[in-house]
Amino acid sequence: MEGFNFSKYEPQPGKTKFEQLLDLFMQLLPYTSGDAEETLRWMMELDKQFHLTDENYGMGDFIQDLKDNGYLKEDPAMGTFALTAKSEQTLRQKSLEEIFSKLKKSKNGDHPTKKPGLGDEISPDTRSYQFGDKLEQIDFTQSIRTAQINHGLDHFELQENDLQIRETDYKAQTSTVLMIDISHSMILYGEDRITPAKKWPWRLAN
Repeated sequence: MEGFNFSKYEPQPGKTKFEQLLDLFMQLLPYTSGDAEETLRWMMELDKQFHLTDENYGMGDFIQDLKDNGYLKEDPAMGTFALTAKSEQTLRQKSLEEIFSKLKKSKNGDHPTKKPGLGDEISPDTRSYQFGDKLEQIDFTQSIRTAQINHGLDHFELQENDLQIRETDYKAQTSTVLMIDISHSMILYGEDRITPAKKWPWRLAN
């Protein structure tokens, strides 16, 4: 006899203090043009106001974890900090996740979403036929099975309400544009602003 089995609820652990501070660190970096030291100063000021850390985990611990996990590198001679390639990659990944997680249904494109609709990828989900559905969307195997259930095997017939449609994963349309100022001001007074602009995609050149 089938029934229900109950077990003790075990809540999923939340983010660690390091992960929480890392999220804030990554959010602040674009506002400092990727300056790790300035970002850390901002975080220390925020810590004083909002008590982001506690007696068990302080900003010193966070900085050490940044270095241990490959997000930050230190110049012992100068006593300065700089971002690593891992930090840059994480920033790009978070930026793309923020962009594509907010996609809405519009025209057909090449960006997958979690919504059903026009697309190339076949979904395992089926639904009843609706007026306007295309013939190539009909799942005949499932439709015949539904007809057998609805009408029996002795007098088999396939009616409109027996038809089953195989869903496809919707793909939204979007465009991403990256513009870099290459006017004379980018190299004015001997300053190379083009290279940093290419290195840091979020940096705005004046």
